[in-house]
Amino acid sequence: MKANEVRKAFTDYFVERGHLDLPSASLIPHDPTVLFTVAGMVPFKTYFTGEEAPPGNRVVSIQKCVRAGGKHNDLDEIGRTLRHLTFFEMMGNFSFGDYFKSEACAFAWDFITNVLELDPDRLWVTVHISDDEAAEIWENEVGVAADRIQRLDEDNYWKMGDTGPCGPCSEIFWDKGPEFGEDGGPAHGDEDRFIEFWNLVFMQYDQADDGTKMPLPKTAIDTGMGLERTVSILQGVDSVWDTDELAALQEFAAELTGIDPAAAEPEQLVSLRILADHARSTSMLVSDGVFPSNEARGYALRRILRRAVRHAYILGVETPVMGGMVDAVVEVMGGDYPDLVENHAFVRDVVDREEVRFRETLRTGQAILDDKLDSLGEGETLPGDTAFLLHDTYGFPLEVTQEITGERGVEVDVDGFRAAMSAQQKRAKDARKVSASGDTGDLVALVDAHGETVFTGRDEITSDATVLHVDDSIVVLDRTPFYAESGGQIGDTGTIQTETGVITVSDSTYGVPGLTVHAIAEANGAIETGQAAMATIDDDRRAAIRRNHTATHLLHWALREIVGDHVKQQGSWVGPDRLRFDFSHYESVTAEQIAAVEDLVNDEVLNNPSCRHFETTMDEAQKLGAIAFFGDKYGDVVRVLEAGPNSTELCGGTHVKALGDIGMVKVLSEGSIGSNIRRIEAVTGDGTREALREVDCTLAATADALGVANADEAPDAAERLQNEVKNLRKQLSAAKQQLAVGQAPALAGKAIDGVVVDRVDGVDRNGLRDLAVSVRDQGDVHAVVLGAVLDGGGVALAAAVTPESAHKAGELIDDAKKTIGGGGKAADDISVAGGKNAESLDEALDQARAAAGIG
Repeated sequence: MKANEVRKAFTDYFVERGHLDLPSASLIPHDPTVLFTVAGMVPFKTYFTGEEAPPGNRVVSIQKCVRAGGKHNDLDEIGRTLRHLTFFEMMGNFSFGDYFKSEACAFAWDFITNVLELDPDRLWVTVHISDDEAAEIWENEVGVAADRIQRLDEDNYWKMGDTGPCGPCSEIFWDKGPEFGEDGGPAHGDEDRFIEFWNLVFMQYDQADDGTKMPLPKTAIDTGMGLERTVSILQGVDSVWDTDELAALQEFAAELTGIDPAAAEPEQLVSLRILADHARSTSMLVSDGVFPSNEARGYALRRILRRAVRHAYILGVETPVMGGMVDAVVEVMGGDYPDLVENHAFVRDVVDREEVRFRETLRTGQAILDDKLDSLGEGETLPGDTAFLLHDTYGFPLEVTQEITGERGVEVDVDGFRAAMSAQQKRAKDARKVSASGDTGDLVALVDAHGETVFTGRDEITSDATVLHVDDSIVVLDRTPFYAESGGQIGDTGTIQTETGVITVSDSTYGVPGLTVHAIAEANGAIETGQAAMATIDDDRRAAIRRNHTATHLLHWALREIVGDHVKQQGSWVGPDRLRFDFSHYESVTAEQIAAVEDLVNDEVLNNPSCRHFETTMDEAQKLGAIAFFGDKYGDVVRVLEAGPNSTELCGGTHVKALGDIGMVKVLSEGSIGSNIRRIEAVTGDGTREALREVDCTLAATADALGVANADEAPDAAERLQNEVKNLRKQLSAAKQQLAVGQAPALAGKAIDGVVVDRVDGVDRNGLRDLAVSVRDQGDVHAVVLGAVLDGGGVALAAAVTPESAHKAGELIDDAKKTIGGGGKAADDISVAGGKNAESLDEALDQARAAAGIG
């Protein structure tokens, strides 16, 4: 069976047995504890913890996964082992309080022996040492021979963390045969012989802080079957690299690099494997919205991509290859991943740009590293500042440097590297930290008891409600018009009133998924649980937020029209006074493009088409062409916003009823906030009026300062003033130079053996050069070095020699220019250098005297 056939067989098998087929979630997880989606259960974590209700009690998925950062990092193993990959696919069936061990084991055995037709005599099963129940099920219900069931300890126990859901697991192994190592089953045999390819996790306990375990109210099943390992077994090949899809990608890599795999050296085969694997992970990550950068996920992607480029370089390829590898990935895997096909051109463009950027410095950086390694012996250490230079100036991720040095038996001074590392690494590290969260147990109990908060704010600004919970900081109601912050839109403010008190609400957020909590800013009187309440939002503030939120959707549409279809939202912030929209793009948006975007948006607003905001199924929304926003999480039922005839996107926020309600949209700024990420800030409605009024006031003040009556005269007046200033500066510079040159005879009179070294004042850099030449031309002088502290800050040195002089100008100030903390191109006849250390000028001049032999 081929890989695509295995995907279909697995999904079909479990759908026929009542499982809901869920598409792969993004590689960008909602779980802040992991950098990427690293396992099939990651998208379902909140279902296992009870924070959210699953879309069905039985589900099946084939999940894209990447392990290339943090504790889940297989990057160094890629290409050198038979089974490690950065990108892989995890097939899984899941039960949330439905079936348990008996059914899970029966499903697994039936699928692998009857559907995949694997030989039962080559299959082994392991269970946890404490799990007699699972062992009995395997032997007595499923029919696995007792001598094929082994017990393992920690390897067969799974837990989500130090606390929370946990339980024993059972693994299924394939025996590759005696040629791959010693017998003895998974517990005692060789790991290259016995390959684990399916793990069944039985979640049945809740572990407390003290380590005690209590039975879960609802048990759960989480299974993970590695597609690539399974396919390697079915196709009878020794490693994942020989499976149909990865083999095809290696053939593409061989063709692009000109390497004949049949005649290749072992290290060349490793490089071909790395190109194949890294092309898959790179293509999938970029398609899911990750961009190369120096922070968090973007840094991990950059490491993967640049590692691949470096291996192409090792193979002697001087031209970009990763774009061609993206084409290969789309050709091989596009049938099962239509998003990859849709984003093909965009993914290739991002990858091409990153490769070209790295190749600009790769040769130089590699030469610097090779030169340094030539001076080090095996077992020695590369200085941390060298590793940092390669990282900061030449784009070498630390791990790439470590891989190169490791090939030569040299360590890297990682502590020294970290000491030299700039703030960007700290930001990346901080971005991966898990923010501490408060105890949400009481709030989860509220959801269990009363259900999720009913949001009435699409139709009402005031709602009758019942107080479910109140403490010193928050109030929870059964229904509310307050929008809880989500999807970039900030929470509402307003009041909650009962017969005994009034509370001013400063913010509204989700305490746990589905439960709105109202933050207390001020309380007059007392509010108690169980009371009837009247909740009222600040309607003017909400109206402003609506205008800004709908405007973000129009901006997204207009940017895609003007800048390109590759534009994707990367984040947003929508408040009452302004909006912020972050999007993917690799260069500045020009003023002309901004103007065109504004025109498109405001034309839509002036045409005043109606907006439609409605619920539908995810499948129907996709048929309508709705665009999903970055970072939002969607279920089977979604809200779609049709903001006029051109913008259709998924969004659960609040919006205007017609585009004319937005008022004029004005972009205030556009700029970079990271590698390949841009940000627009804009205003609408009253905000636009205030912004334009502020511009008018600024123009009037500018006109007044320039001495003209009208603002439209200000540009001409400013240009005249600039020309006057420019002419005055030229006159001043000429006067200074004339004055300086006038010092030449006096300075020449200080010559010692035909050499003048002195300090002068009141000259700029050009004047210093001219003065040095003038002194040199004074009769008996053949070499001159002058130094000056510059009026604008800094310090300069100038050296000049005659053709007959035994000295060279550049050599006279070679040491001196380093002392002043600067540099400059060395020349034989005239040499000028600038620096920052003005306090070191006298010391530098003493060094020049020594160089001239008069010190």
